[in-house]
Amino acid sequence: MAALRHVLVLGATGRLGGALRRCYEARGIRVTALKHSEADLCKPEQLATALAKYECDAIINAAGITDVDACERDPQQARLANVTGPESLARYCAANGVRLVNISSDYVFAGDTSMPRCEEDATVPVNLYGHTKLEGERVVLAACPQALVVRVSWLFGREKPSFPDWILGLALAGKDVRAVDDKWACPTLADDLTDWLRQLLEHTTHSGVIHLVNGGYCSWQEYGQTTLDIATRLGLPLKSHRVQGHTMQGFPPFIAQRPPFSALDTSLFTRLTGCQPRTWQAALEDYLRQKYAAEP
Repeated sequence: MAALRHVLVLGATGRLGGALRRCYEARGIRVTALKHSEADLCKPEQLATALAKYECDAIINAAGITDVDACERDPQQARLANVTGPESLARYCAANGVRLVNISSDYVFAGDTSMPRCEEDATVPVNLYGHTKLEGERVVLAACPQALVVRVSWLFGREKPSFPDWILGLALAGKDVRAVDDKWACPTLADDLTDWLRQLLEHTTHSGVIHLVNGGYCSWQEYGQTTLDIATRLGLPLKSHRVQGHTMQGFPPFIAQRPPFSALDTSLFTRLTGCQPRTWQAALEDYLRQKYAAEP
């Protein structure tokens, strides 16, 4: 397999898009990261023209609407961004011989089990976001069977504040820290995800659905508490040290239903690459150390 030379990324301002640019350019891989204004999934009729000016080895679609409740409020926009746009993108890639990576979600599952889900397990979304992501998977693979559809969950990283940063902000300010304790999934470091994608693109010809997350799973409450425990070890001046549990049912901001358990199994990735994703705790500690610790 050939090394990547030029990767086109849709979703330049997102957490994954920014990490792809930073991590790949550090490896000597040219990255062209397109903003929403340059390649709009909600204007699928314009995508081919927008992309035709670039010659690249692969296109990674890290765009789309990921706000679960926003999808409930605007189903038409959600469908354009998560279904119709990716389908047009897949047709372009199939016609031009470009490898496509389309980012999907653990929310394609119902969350009615206590075992991490494999790629072949039944998909039964419980909200509109999950339905659009699942339909997006299907139309992408129908239009471009050589595509990679990558399911991820609970992405965190440097480019945009995420759950650990929010928890730390509350604890540093001495505010009450609460998080949902009856929903479980896999926190995933964006930097790790970029490397797993590179391994798949450079060293395999795999196509279809694949799960890419850090090892293990946790509740939001455990995720938050681990964040504070690591921050304490790093010497951060926390004023709050405990994360109190809170049920999803009593969480006012939620509009859409969430799958209670959506952890993903990454055995297929390990079989393909020989790489075992490190634990979410190890990834989280690296992230917090690099971003917040006075001494790296």
